[in-house]
Amino acid sequence: MLPRLLGTLVLLVLVIRPADASADARVFVTNEKSDDVTVIDATTRTVIKTIAVGKRPRGVAVSPDGRRVFVANSNSDSVSVIDATKLVVLTTAPAGRDPEGLTLDKAGGRLYVVNENELAVTVLDATSLSIIQKIAVGTEPETAVLSPDGRWVVVSNETSNDVHVIETATNTVVKKIVVPKNPRGMRFTPDGQRLFVASEQAHEISVIDMTQFVVVRSVKTGGSRPVDISITADGKRAYVSHGQSGDVRVVDTTSLEVLATIPVGPRAWWTALTPDGVFLYVTIGRANEVAIIDTRSNTVAARVPCGTLPWGIAIASVP
Repeated sequence: MLPRLLGTLVLLVLVIRPADASADARVFVTNEKSDDVTVIDATTRTVIKTIAVGKRPRGVAVSPDGRRVFVANSNSDSVSVIDATKLVVLTTAPAGRDPEGLTLDKAGGRLYVVNENELAVTVLDATSLSIIQKIAVGTEPETAVLSPDGRWVVVSNETSNDVHVIETATNTVVKKIVVPKNPRGMRFTPDGQRLFVASEQAHEISVIDMTQFVVVRSVKTGGSRPVDISITADGKRAYVSHGQSGDVRVVDTTSLEVLATIPVGPRAWWTALTPDGVFLYVTIGRANEVAIIDTRSNTVAARVPCGTLPWGIAIASVP
């Protein structure tokens, strides 16, 4: 009886240990007007710290290991690096003129920073923050996203109305794809075969076939000024934030039909899904808060106050 009991206890320890060692999800929100980053505990939905950074922080990205958070300070022409565990700024370094969106490569070794006023992307060494090279892109580049396989970084260009596809192996632009007016947020489907693009002034979302680099379809969302897109892990639903109509619209990624409309507030801007995909965080700029949407019911589950004019958002699974 005793050996059987011991065996059961060992099994229980093995089952419980991964849960005890699970990562702590923290939400990092950049606030344009208060020049800081609000950090939210995703479990308790409470603000655990506000971190001062550079002037007009906008884009934010998390390293693949969840240990560092990179913030683009647009009016300081710099990038700040935050320790995701200790919640302190580790360093700040130059990152080209007017850095806005940013993303890391799959290994976390290179940081791609979009420079809105330079018509370029600055590639930094993610550890030393030294500049590796500049890549010319379109007019008024906005943000950058990495493909799931790490092969591509795609940059949206607001004024030239196109996206540039950068091959990460060579850091060269391999394709320019024309899209509807004023492209902003983008997301890949989990399989990397399609890229969804939100075009703010066209009030449309477009789908790009990434195997052929062509737009296969563009549709009106029914909302006003779509800004960002998040896609569920199963690739079936896209959540599209709208700055002017102040809502998030749930779109079927196959039919592109709107399944639900979720009112959230004025200037619904950038979005981020929790690692389990259950909750979607949306920055609500004019309300100085983040809305948390339960994706199971497509309703607002909670709201958390932030700094002044929240803009970017990213979620770190902190080890």
